[in-house]
Amino acid sequence: MGEALQNALGDRYDALSTSLRSRVVQFVLDAFDSLGSYRDADAALFVERVLPTVLAAQAQMGQITDAYLAAMIADMAGTSATATGVVLDEALRGVPPDEVYRRPFVSTWTALSDGKPFPQALAEGRTRLLSITETDMQLARTHAAQQSMQRSGAQFFRRRLNGPGNCALCTIASTQRYRVERLMPIHPGCDCKVEPLVGDRDPGPVLDEGLLKQAHAAVAKTVGKSDAGGRAPDYREVIITREHGEYGPLLAVRRHEYTGPSDVPSP
Repeated sequence: MGEALQNALGDRYDALSTSLRSRVVQFVLDAFDSLGSYRDADAALFVERVLPTVLAAQAQMGQITDAYLAAMIADMAGTSATATGVVLDEALRGVPPDEVYRRPFVSTWTALSDGKPFPQALAEGRTRLLSITETDMQLARTHAAQQSMQRSGAQFFRRRLNGPGNCALCTIASTQRYRVERLMPIHPGCDCKVEPLVGDRDPGPVLDEGLLKQAHAAVAKTVGKSDAGGRAPDYREVIITREHGEYGPLLAVRRHEYTGPSDVPSP
């Protein structure tokens, strides 16, 4: 079927994954907002209530990602779709999920101890919860995509931007090809999807020269210089991939601090 079917598969996957992500985020935020107070007992009650739904949503994200990629690869390679399922660890970050979903309360308590008014402290906790939930859904997506592509024999993939608005980090990363053995780099709030590149031939590091040139222009406007040749771009000095202790490959700006593997305490 070619491009028409692949576009339809991508559109359907976008609709399903966006809806799933939106529903679980709304559920988690509503549960947080409905608490009578935000003490230890409330934190425990919150985690007990939301965690089963979050884990179920992550598993569902894995299933629809596997089905999407199996169908895409089958159409690209001219074979039959073979989605056989993926297995996702509940602790995608390498940290127990009940500990992760207690962190918004820690953020709230920390803000209060710093003398911030309760509404502001609560807003900071809620913002952290939003970031945690969105990131966990994206981690489910990337871990499932890696398993699905490795099973299919695909060696390379690209990042596909999702929706009308995308950050500069993702836009630049979308011009590159990646190897399947590496998880797709993400950032908190990322909603990009994986698109397989079928075949044994390495397409080379740059997939979209036009978009890359636009990225150079944006970098030049921001930092005052860029490489119009497009082969040794200055953006590599600004936007890089780092290994985050929990997320894995993380899109980052070089000057930003980040959490490395050594910063995550041992169990």
